[in-house]
This record gives sequence, structure tokens and C-alpha cells, in this order.
Amino acid sequence: MPINANQLRQSIVRPVLQNLGLWSQAAENLIMGTAAQESGLGTYVEQVGGGPARGIFQMEPATLNDCYVNFLDYRADLKGKIDAYLAPQPDKATQLATNNAYAAAMCRVRYMRVSAALPDANDIPGLAAYWKQYYNTAGGKGTTDEFIANYNRYLGGS
Repeated sequence: MPINANQLRQSIVRPVLQNLGLWSQAAENLIMGTAAQESGLGTYVEQVGGGPARGIFQMEPATLNDCYVNFLDYRADLKGKIDAYLAPQPDKATQLATNNAYAAAMCRVRYMRVSAALPDANDIPGLAAYWKQYYNTAGGKGTTDEFIANYNRYLGGS
């Protein structure tokens, strides 16, 4: 059963992005669309088929580590704000599945490392293409058509 889209948007994603100073409607819609595509908006918090990806945004521990080593470790203010979402336990990778605020923050970090501008907030095909190129990547199994279908299915009215 998926997470309620309005509650995820209004109680987690938007406040986290605003707190980090990284909110825009396009960023919010992209993060929400990523959750819709990657996990059926929270239907799954472990990768289907047994892979390493975790949480509603299906981030892999290696990607999480790369975000720290090659990005956040050079941005102390942002790193401090993101790490403030962490609970004392379990480890960061596990919290991708157990801590949706932290996972949303890390999803945003993954996208902010891209130099290309975000698409228009209401350009769902554009958001899908951005997700495919920069989050799922060419080697990923997801498609832009799936993203659009899942965006409309899970977020159409949110």
C-alpha cells in the first residue's frame, strides 16, 4: 500500500526541501515523482529482486556514500542540515529505508549534483527524462513512460 501522496508531499518532502534551502516546485515534483517511480510511492522499501537499493527513493548505499565523499564532505553547512535528520541508529544506509525525511534529503542531493537545470515543475515528460538520465541512468531498468504512468497514478491529484 503506498504512502498518502499529500501527506508525503506536505509533511515530509516540502518541509525537508525548505529546511535545506533547496525547495522549488520543480524539485518537489521531481522528488515526489522519483518516489512514485522507484517504490510505488512507498509500496516497497527494499529493492524488488533483492538488489541493494533502499527506501522510497531506492537509493543504493554506494550512491549514498558517493554523495558524501564527493559532494557533502565539501559542503559543511548542507551536510550538517542533512545529518540533523539522522537518528543515532541505525546506520545511514539503513535509514534510507527507515527515515523518509533523511531519504528525501539525500534524493535531493543526488539531483543537485547535476549541473543541468531542473525541468519546469509541470513538465512531467521533462521530469521523467531528467529522472532517467540522472537518477536511474541509461543502464537502469526504468523508462520514462513508466515514470509518467506512475507519476499520474500516484500523484495525479496531489
